[in-house]
Amino acid sequence: MAVLSVAPFDFVVFGGTGDLAQRKLLPALFMRDRDGQITPDSRIFALSRRPVPDFRRDVEHALREHVSEAELDAGVLARFLARLEHVAVDATSDDGWPDLVKALGDGDDPRRVRVHYLATSPDLFGPICEALGRYGLADARTRVVLEKPIGHDLASARRTNDQVNAVFDETQIFRIDHYLGKETVQNLLALRFANALFEPLWNASAIDHVQITVAEKLGVEGRGGYYDHAGALRDMVQNHLLQLLCLVAMEPPRVLDNEAVRDEKIKVLRALAPITRESVGHSTVRGQYRAGAIDGQSVRGYLDEQSVGEQSQTETFVALKLELKNWRWAGVPFYLRTGKRLQQKVSEIVIQFRPVPHRIFPADAGPMQANRLVIRLQPDEHIRLLMMTKEPGPGGMRLKAAPLNLSFAETFKQRFPDAYERLLMDVVRGNPTLFMRRDEVEAAWAWSGTILDAWAQADERPRPYIAGTWGPSQAIALIERDGRTWYDETLEGV
Repeated sequence: MAVLSVAPFDFVVFGGTGDLAQRKLLPALFMRDRDGQITPDSRIFALSRRPVPDFRRDVEHALREHVSEAELDAGVLARFLARLEHVAVDATSDDGWPDLVKALGDGDDPRRVRVHYLATSPDLFGPICEALGRYGLADARTRVVLEKPIGHDLASARRTNDQVNAVFDETQIFRIDHYLGKETVQNLLALRFANALFEPLWNASAIDHVQITVAEKLGVEGRGGYYDHAGALRDMVQNHLLQLLCLVAMEPPRVLDNEAVRDEKIKVLRALAPITRESVGHSTVRGQYRAGAIDGQSVRGYLDEQSVGEQSQTETFVALKLELKNWRWAGVPFYLRTGKRLQQKVSEIVIQFRPVPHRIFPADAGPMQANRLVIRLQPDEHIRLLMMTKEPGPGGMRLKAAPLNLSFAETFKQRFPDAYERLLMDVVRGNPTLFMRRDEVEAAWAWSGTILDAWAQADERPRPYIAGTWGPSQAIALIERDGRTWYDETLEGV
């Protein structure tokens, strides 16, 4: 696989000693360096409030933990560590900013791109951008990356966007959602728009319903302070799941470019029927995990997690039934669910087609199942289509459901870049296609806010569920009262 290098760049990570930088950002940059995509004169700056005695040693330890031994080439490691520099900068004051200006230099190379990655608390996005402008670090070659969440509601999202837009043009702002960088998500576009087989059927006349699941085995993992003020709807639904919904439901863009794709996504968000106080009880389920077992190991409940309030009503699980008010999807329900401490770690999209309109086969031929397309995002990325076939052999017609399976690992037999690897290089290239535009973020918050308001008015505690299960029983009832069921590959075998 040919890998093209990008322009020389300075990559500045605010929050450079934090968990995201150590687990994802720096390993992703290392892998791009390993694959020859980073020019020799590109540099990486990690910023934190306090000095770090031996930052390169700390990064080496992080890389040895998060990069496989087979990929951790000693020569590349030495080259990568030499690119690194740590600068102590206080985002809330003027301390350290002159040191950063001096470290970056005057940037006289007209090709050199400067990326500021804000891996910090969202309330620092505005102050950091204001300081970047004040210290001359926000010129036309500069890009800024904002990690989710952007705000905690519509008003705070608009306030943050206003602060960032006061310094940077919208074309310079990259609001990142790493789910959009996953290889299988990219293949969803190819599946729909590069194959005549699916797009004519991708509508209410052929599709019964759609399911989107993003399930985690992990709990809050030391993020209790943040999570207890966010919850599953703000942390996962408002960004990850709605973005996946947009890619499933959007109309074909005129061309595959950044604005055309994002124009179609915003139409989906604006077509979402609001979930109000009157409908929230039938269309949503909130859950909160209790003590249980994951992979045979006992785990504590959410209320016993560090930095979580004893009486917290924060949801760790959400299930939703959504409707799109447009021509293509009228009458097709979209079922979304996400949660922590669930039975399985899996992210997948299930397109359930309608059954054939008339059965021509005798009753003893066996049951018939409607076609189903499963797009597995993680783990074991694959695309699987359930088809009805005849069992081989004489003795009449015997029907059997069998899958057509495209396994990415078996088909392509190569390593796929991590989502962050793809997205970080897209920032350097200036390609915003896989990033969220301001109107997308605000439309998602506007829709999500009605649910948050309805929950607050209802004043009901989240439904309890045992860790290691698929969430509260009410989530099962949410879909089964419509005569449908949540897809579970481990039960169905296909």
